[in-house]
Amino acid sequence: MTSTTTSPSRPLPAVRLRVPTDEDAHAWHRVFDDPDVMEFHGGPAELSVYDEFTARQRLHDARLGFCLWTLLDDDGEVVGFTGAQPWPEEKAWGPVGEIEIGWRLGRAHWGRGYATAAATATVERVRAAGLTRVCAMIDARNARSVAVAERLGMRLAEEVRTPGGNPARRYVLDL
Repeated sequence: MTSTTTSPSRPLPAVRLRVPTDEDAHAWHRVFDDPDVMEFHGGPAELSVYDEFTARQRLHDARLGFCLWTLLDDDGEVVGFTGAQPWPEEKAWGPVGEIEIGWRLGRAHWGRGYATAAATATVERVRAAGLTRVCAMIDARNARSVAVAERLGMRLAEEVRTPGGNPARRYVLDL
C-alpha cells in the first residue's frame, strides 16, 4: 500500500507498509543500530531482539489484522517501522489493554516527513481494521515523536513516569 498525504508546509513522501519478513529483522537491526535512534528505547539492541520482534509482529498481523509494519520508502528501501500493537500485558505500567501506535525511523530518514506519512497510513489502516481508538506512549523528552503525535491530532491524555523514572506522555486518538 502506498500512502501519500500532504501537510500545510510540504507534501509528505510516499511510503509503503508490509508485514515484517525474517529479512526485515536484519534491516531493522541495521537501521536502528544507532545510539541517537535508540536514545529513548534503551539503546541499540542485538539482532536476536529483532528476530523475535518481527516474528511477534507477524503473529499480531495474523490475529488482529495489524502490527508494526516494515516501512519502505518509494524506492523500496527499509527506513524503519510503523503500525499498531496491543500494549504488552507483561508490563506493569502503561496503557495495558489499549492499542498503541508507534513509529521508528533510521537516522538517515529523519526530518523528511516519513514518520508523519507512516503514522497517517497507520491510522488509516487501523481505522479500516475496525479500531475506534489508539494511544501512543512517548518519552516526553522525544520532541520528534511528540510532534508526530500532535500532527496526527492526538490529544495528551496523561503524563506519567516510567518504571525507570523517565517522564512519558500518553496521547490518544479517537478514530
